[in-house]
Amino acid sequence: MKTVNEMKLCVPSKGCNEAFARSVVSAFIMNLDPTVNELSDLKTAVSEAVTNCIVHGYRRQSGMIYINGKITVENKVIITIRDKGCGIPNVKKAMEPLFTTAPEEERAGLGFAVMQSFCDKVRVRSKPDSGTTVTLEKIIGSENDR
Repeated sequence: MKTVNEMKLCVPSKGCNEAFARSVVSAFIMNLDPTVNELSDLKTAVSEAVTNCIVHGYRRQSGMIYINGKITVENKVIITIRDKGCGIPNVKKAMEPLFTTAPEEERAGLGFAVMQSFCDKVRVRSKPDSGTTVTLEKIIGSENDR
């Protein structure tokens, strides 16, 4: 799987940077000529992953969010979003719909479910006290061969 383009972004874990990260990833994939649905899907998944870093990873503390993007010759977009926050003790449980570690903030617990519904593949790696890495994969151009 040969990489034809890549990007790196590092932003503080502030709410205003969620929209910025989403916009950067959108601009990054524009040369693939994504459909409106493909673009919207990836933007939503990135938004959920970055929000998870801010709300759950750093839990009201400051930290950095690292976003790496790759585009392969197969038009596969691979976006990796990583924090160095508190980590997830049980990834399988955290990925269950409606599970949240922040019920007092009226969180729905659907972040991972949303990411999975909008991407071809979602991988989550985490270690308590070391952070979490979410990898989103989406093939652009696969919508009924356009």
